[in-house]
Amino acid sequence: MSRLLFWIALACLVVAAVRSKLRQAAKRHQQMEQPEQREQIRPQPNRARAEAAANAETMLCCAHCGVYFPASENVPAGGRDYCSAAHAQLSPQ
Repeated sequence: MSRLLFWIALACLVVAAVRSKLRQAAKRHQQMEQPEQREQIRPQPNRARAEAAANAETMLCCAHCGVYFPASENVPAGGRDYCSAAHAQLSPQ
């Protein structure tokens, strides 16, 4: 008899969990169909990230040490890019 009660209780829990998930999905679907709420759900573009991407500077690799550095700090020598004047004087590795 206790086995039967266990299986009935387990079945009731499964049915309750499935119904709960279906209600949540229906609520989400209903919110997406309402145009004024749909705009609130969509993530707004991050203005700071867009500005940072617009101001991004090209990075170059030092021929001596391999460190990446901004192109504005480039020390060109012999057709290669270096991160400092000291590395420009040393031979590339």
